[in-house]
Amino acid sequence: MASTSDDIIKNSNGLGYTASSAAHPETLIKPPAAPSKGQDTIEVRLEFGGGLHLLFSSQPRHTINLPRFVPDSDASPPQPVNMRYLVKWMKGNLLSEREEMFGDGDGVRPGILVLINDADWELEGELEYELRDRDEVVFISTLHGG
Repeated sequence: MASTSDDIIKNSNGLGYTASSAAHPETLIKPPAAPSKGQDTIEVRLEFGGGLHLLFSSQPRHTINLPRFVPDSDASPPQPVNMRYLVKWMKGNLLSEREEMFGDGDGVRPGILVLINDADWELEGELEYELRDRDEVVFISTLHGG
């Protein structure tokens, strides 16, 4: 069966890539299961705006469970999970394509506004902010094509 231009538009994820799963985001890669129940975990809610959701399996909202302390850290006492760990975790576990559109070193690209519980992350300590149970982190792209 030949593909038509209408099929390409329907199946496009908005970044120029086409895939049959683009029309059904529920079939795309899911984040890994939560850490085992024996571990001390926190729940973090993530939201993506300004088109960033297209990089995260086309889902604008995710609820994830993270360990309360950075795993495999030699620090004593154990270091609480922070935004630096979250961004790294997202790149390895949630990001479905084009890391360069989201990540820049340990952080996020310029042009991505990050809100932690509705406050600009610059006011909260950026990458050093220690995540707490039920924090909400919103990533919004402020860059637009035209």
